[in-house]
Amino acid sequence: MIDLHTHSLFSDGELVPAEHLRRVEILGYSAIAITDHADSSNLDFIIPRIVQAAADLNKYSTTQLLPGIELTHVPPEQFAELTRRARQLGAKIVVGHGETPVEPVRPGTNRAALEAGVDVLAHPGFITLAEAQLAAEKGILIELSGRRGHSLTNGHVAKMALAAGAGLAVNADAHGPGDFLTAKMAETVALGAGLSPEDYLRLRADMAALVAKVAG
Repeated sequence: MIDLHTHSLFSDGELVPAEHLRRVEILGYSAIAITDHADSSNLDFIIPRIVQAAADLNKYSTTQLLPGIELTHVPPEQFAELTRRARQLGAKIVVGHGETPVEPVRPGTNRAALEAGVDVLAHPGFITLAEAQLAAEKGILIELSGRRGHSLTNGHVAKMALAAGAGLAVNADAHGPGDFLTAKMAETVALGAGLSPEDYLRLRADMAALVAKVAG
């Protein structure tokens, strides 16, 4: 199990990184990214703390903690610069908060995040085929969300990604201990969105390949 989109108490989550990591270790995860919500005001506060947590905790855990960030409700015009700054600060996984149907995300955010080269486009709502094709060209994973509300368009997201040949990821968008996905629930999210068992195996391989790339 891998999850590339979760939140700790450094934004709107409930757990310190140590407990966060321990809870998914018990669930058998091989890797998890903490990607707290950020904009230009707190990017330099959050990322160094998650980087430090990963340096301290990975020595003792069978689950690898990846420091990351979710650029959230930022103006599309800022995505490129904030993505660059996040990587300079040590973020291994940069998530773009996509155009979910349950929040007032600015139009154009999906494309701006993709053009900026994020690693994961989260809950992208009614993503277009052209945007999915851009994700495929750039090797960016498109998220199928396990979170209520964000998951409403999972079927559409899967359809666009499969048509474009884009990689997919199943993420919990966890904010508390009850949100982490079990292996069975992650599979249910994927198959419920219309993926075949073979598609789901490719999804898992794509997530593992991204982890190996950023951790190497």
